[in-house]
Amino acid sequence: MKDTKMIVYSALLTALAIVIPIAFGFLSIQLGPFTATLAAHVPLFLAILLGPASAAMVGIGSGIGFLITKGSYVAARAFMHTFVGVVGAILIKKGVSYRKMVAITAPLHGMLEALIVIPFGITLEKIIITVGVGSTLHHIVDGIIAFAIVQALSKALNLKLIKSV
Repeated sequence: MKDTKMIVYSALLTALAIVIPIAFGFLSIQLGPFTATLAAHVPLFLAILLGPASAAMVGIGSGIGFLITKGSYVAARAFMHTFVGVVGAILIKKGVSYRKMVAITAPLHGMLEALIVIPFGITLEKIIITVGVGSTLHHIVDGIIAFAIVQALSKALNLKLIKSV
């Protein structure tokens, strides 16, 4: 039964990761080559708490959602959520606090998204400043949003979803 619940939760979070860019495109901002859709990382952060497999599944779903709405450039960046999620889930499994996990994975997220756009012919300055720094900041903002949701769910459902803050 526990495995069934995990699969269902992972599937629901993956569906959210696909639907957010489709249904909430109005929450997107674009600054040069950098784009950000508010709350796009929230399903990923929730999946990180479930484990590496769930995080990978949601990361792939995120890539699919952005491929449908924004094309290959943004989808390539979104696919990097797969690796960020797996690293975050491993950190959580090792007992790293949620806040530290967000802080550790933020620069990784920015770096991976900056590296993946190199083949798209964007200048190095724009890659570093807008994509790398922008993705890192977006990661932190969505990490805070996800933390608020986890806190609300924990209180409403009387569960301890995060072992340590």
